Amino acid sequence: MPASELVLPTVGILVIIAVALLLAPAFAWARRQVFGNGAQVRDTGAEGMNDPEASVADVADKDGSRALMPIADHPEPPLTGPLAQAASDPTLENRVIRIVSWAFLMAVAVFAAGSGIWASSLPTIVIIIAVTGLLMLILQDVLPRTAVRRIGGPLQGILALAFATGLVILTGGFESPFTFTFPLIVGAGALLVAPRIALALALLATAGYIGAGFAVDQTPVVESLIQMGVNLTGVYLLAYIGASVGREQRRARDAAIRLSTIDSLTGLYNRTFFFTALEREIARGDRSGRAFCLVMLDLDDLKAVNDRFGHIAGDQVLRGVSDIVRSGVRKIDVAARYGGDEFVALLPETDPTGGWVLAEKIRLTVAEQGLPGVDPGPTVSVGVVSYPADGRSADALLVSADRAMYASKRGGKNRVARATAEPMMLAIEPHLEAKTASEGKASRESERVG
Repeated sequence: MPASELVLPTVGILVIIAVALLLAPAFAWARRQVFGNGAQVRDTGAEGMNDPEASVADVADKDGSRALMPIADHPEPPLTGPLAQAASDPTLENRVIRIVSWAFLMAVAVFAAGSGIWASSLPTIVIIIAVTGLLMLILQDVLPRTAVRRIGGPLQGILALAFATGLVILTGGFESPFTFTFPLIVGAGALLVAPRIALALALLATAGYIGAGFAVDQTPVVESLIQMGVNLTGVYLLAYIGASVGREQRRARDAAIRLSTIDSLTGLYNRTFFFTALEREIARGDRSGRAFCLVMLDLDDLKAVNDRFGHIAGDQVLRGVSDIVRSGVRKIDVAARYGGDEFVALLPETDPTGGWVLAEKIRLTVAEQGLPGVDPGPTVSVGVVSYPADGRSADALLVSADRAMYASKRGGKNRVARATAEPMMLAIEPHLEAKTASEGKASRESERVG
């Protein structure tokens, strides 16, 4: 069979494999929908996009012992919500892609028009450049932030490969000076996308290169085939290098984000991230006029647990309560460790009744679950405040929440309370905030000693 007759089946197989790699997450989602959560738990370790420790957490959730898991086995939370947005901020990447894309399109236009080598194909080349530029503009700037916009990287890679294929066909096939664009596109794309997508781009580049070359010359000379082999070898080497470097860069970036925003003991957000989220929610509330709730809870008698059972037991209590808080809030909520034994939860779009229900649910779960070997088991005192009724600034809300929490402690601990004083509608001055914080700390220390 002549080599030219094998081109079409080869290109078809490569395209099918590449499409299957690109659609792998959709296939996994469909399988979970068909077979249910059981298949999801079994498949967790097989999907590269999932948290590798998710199956442990799922099993712990099933038997109700997640809060009692050993410290070493506690899974790190995946980067979701605001953290995922911070980790995948595409500002720099998009700027680089724009510069490279438009510079290459202009360079092709100049070379094609100025050289006069492809005069007969020049109108078609100009049309391809214009269509590619328009589609790039739509993908980069026009599309709203929907699911299509989120997969804009792979789509731009596919568009670039399609442009390269057409350009090679119009400029000589195997003899085209633009065959270098296939390794260039794959190598650059591999730095920005997952390894699976990088492999799909390499397969599509192979299909485009072979198809473009044989579309012009069905009986190429040996030198052309050798040149194609060398270029395709470069495609896969660059795909491997780019995927490896890009993966390590993403891991380092995710680790840095975790260190700066996640509390290492509990896995909840830290105080810094919480204040940022609170200020953002207040600004959103000022614009939209919508209220939200803030829940603050404090572990009762944690010092006694540390003194009687050791600090390891105290750490397990903190982790257990943090797991209960994490499982009780919604995805749009922000749960954080506020201090040593204090936790806070920001509840957008929640009225005081909803905040009270969540606080009572957390309190009851902590009291009922307990911890093996720790008797009496841990309890929490919870305060619930709302915006703007209990404060219009972050400082005012936190002072009101602290007052509500200590009202529950004075009432006998292991209960939920609201702020009893008049709501603070103005921002707290810095020196007053420091004085209030020091008084609260002194009160807390005297309470623990007592």
